[in-house]
Amino acid sequence: MNTPFIGVSPEIQKIRETIDAISIDAALNVIITGETGVGKEVVARTLYESSPRKKKGFIKVNCAAIPETLLESELFGVEQGAYTGANKKRRGKFELADGGVLFLDEIGDIPFPLQAKLLHVLQSGEYNRLGSETNIKSDTWVISATNHNLREKIHRQEFRKDLYYRLNMFQIDIPPLRKRPKDIPELINHYTKTYKKKYSHREINDIDTPTFNRLCSFSWPGNVRQLISILHRIFLMGCDGDTLDEILYDPPCPTTHHSDTATSIHGQLMDEIRHFAINTPNDMTTFSLKEIKKNATDIVEKEVISQVLTTTNWNRTHASKILKISYKTLLTKIGQLDIQRPGY
Repeated sequence: MNTPFIGVSPEIQKIRETIDAISIDAALNVIITGETGVGKEVVARTLYESSPRKKKGFIKVNCAAIPETLLESELFGVEQGAYTGANKKRRGKFELADGGVLFLDEIGDIPFPLQAKLLHVLQSGEYNRLGSETNIKSDTWVISATNHNLREKIHRQEFRKDLYYRLNMFQIDIPPLRKRPKDIPELINHYTKTYKKKYSHREINDIDTPTFNRLCSFSWPGNVRQLISILHRIFLMGCDGDTLDEILYDPPCPTTHHSDTATSIHGQLMDEIRHFAINTPNDMTTFSLKEIKKNATDIVEKEVISQVLTTTNWNRTHASKILKISYKTLLTKIGQLDIQRPGY
């Protein structure tokens, strides 16, 4: 079920005005930012439906869900025999989206080596399939989305600055649902009608006033996606006050002892600096600020991730939301930083 773009808050009204302005031309790349579940794909599809490109395709690629080794062929296509297992020619998503929209979801997770090729396509409007030297022209409107802070990733040298500027000709930031409470009643009313129609063969009661008020006052850490899911459950299974409190359980943010954490990190950093000073020759030929910075970053990340995992009882899905990184990125960091669960 596609989610319509619903809301009466000033923030949503402003986004609608931006969509109207951008979609007239539909040539300048757009990046959509916001927390997981706020409706970034909904905005992307609304841009598409409002543009002259709506008669062509809307092709979505989730950059975080496709293995790094396959993402290049997924985007640009592959010639037969380009690698083992490539037993037929296959068109890529850029080719399929020609004349329409290519929606690059989770763009912040695109592998760094592949970013250069994506930049080349955006700059030149041409690319070639994997295993081919023949250029293919691209007339594709690229809309991307991320819940990452790309400026921070640029600072950590995980995302190309030039690619960021190419993708970010226009930016649409969607505030979390908790910051636009006026939209919650609108969403509840819309999905009440939707599910009553969907389950018209069953007797479904309207949401009572206490439940409605409870839903409107909830913080919705999972944003619109969570609201839709819970409304679906309510209309499918019904719920009383106790059940509602259970399914609306909102785990608190980590209540770590910040002073203890800071002390631990500071001590580890000072140990790293002292170790370097002792082991560096007088001629400083092996001095590497980049290496020191990486080691310091690893120390901070390991300590913070460990604290969050401990607080969430190693619920990695919840921990990734608190840390504002993808589940896949969290698993990678747990392995790279050798973070061990106590007792395992």
